[in-house]
Amino acid sequence: MERRNFIKNCCGIALAAPFVGLLDSCTSIYYASATGSGGKLTIKKSDFIYIKKDKTKTRDYVFVKEDDKNFPICLYKQSCNNYIASLMFCTHQGCETALQGDRFVCPCHGAEFSNTGKVLQGPADKDLKTFKTTTDNEYIYIHLV
Repeated sequence: MERRNFIKNCCGIALAAPFVGLLDSCTSIYYASATGSGGKLTIKKSDFIYIKKDKTKTRDYVFVKEDDKNFPICLYKQSCNNYIASLMFCTHQGCETALQGDRFVCPCHGAEFSNTGKVLQGPADKDLKTFKTTTDNEYIYIHLV
């Protein structure tokens, strides 16, 4: 391959790559409806279910916006009745983290956290704030206090 074609192809790929990730992430963002009272948020388990091409699918996580918090909470489904609720607030310098695959990544300084909120890579040295969750047959409860 000629040098000019190589550079042209590399530039094209470099320019397109961020948009591929953006399009993929936009389709998977879902904010669940939550009601709050008594220091807890209530989310329907059915918010994890959706239909795509006539097939029922399950989300791994949903986002929840709580009025008193400046950052969303990510409710990550670990198993049938086991959920982890993590505030998407980086403990390093307070940037909003982004969910990338199965981990939270801080776009400001590159800190990474597991889907349970544990620090995987600095500069953050504290885990994400997580909240206790409980469930019943229909609902998931995030205990904020």
